[in-house]
Amino acid sequence: MEKKVAIPEGVDLEIKGRTVIVTGQKGKIERNFNDPRFNKKIEIKKEGNNFIVKTELLDRKTKAFAGTVASHIKNMILGVTKGFCYVLTINYVHFPMTVEIKDNKVLIRNFLGEKGYREAKIIGKPEVKVDKDKIIITGINKEDVGQTSSNIEAACRISGRDRRVFQDGIFILERKVME
Repeated sequence: MEKKVAIPEGVDLEIKGRTVIVTGQKGKIERNFNDPRFNKKIEIKKEGNNFIVKTELLDRKTKAFAGTVASHIKNMILGVTKGFCYVLTINYVHFPMTVEIKDNKVLIRNFLGEKGYREAKIIGKPEVKVDKDKIIITGINKEDVGQTSSNIEAACRISGRDRRVFQDGIFILERKVME
C-alpha cells in the first residue's frame, strides 16, 4: 500500500529519520512520527515532487497508521501555505463574561457570576484574539489551534446544572482553512 502526497510550489519538505519538517511561506512545522510498533513496517520518503508513505504489510493497524501519517503531512502542508482558523462565540444570558489573554492562558471571568476565574491553556503558538463576543484563533499547526479552542470550550463546561436552562459558555462556531 502506498499513499502519495503532492508537494505544492513554495513548500520545502525535509525528512530526518522519522522527523518530517515542512517549511512554507507562513512558517515551519516539525513533527516526529516515531512509533516503535510501526518503525520497521512503514517507510517515509520523498521522490521528486511527491511525498510517499509506503508499507508492505496489509494488516489493518499498519494501513491505518500509514493513512494517519499521510493525513498529518497534508495538514502540515496546508498549514504552512494557508493556515487554520477557529472562531468561538461567547454566549451569556445574565452575567456578562470577560475574556482576556495573559501569559499563554485565556482567563474567563464572571462565568455564571463566579467570583474567581477559569483558565484555558494555549497550546503551541497560535494567535488568539478576543473581539467583543468572539474569540478568533489562527495558526499554522492544526493540532495546536484545535486543542487550544477545545481547551477554551472545556473551561466553560457546566456540570450539575441543566444545559437547556444554563446556556452560558464559549462554543466553537466555525472551523476553516484561511484563504
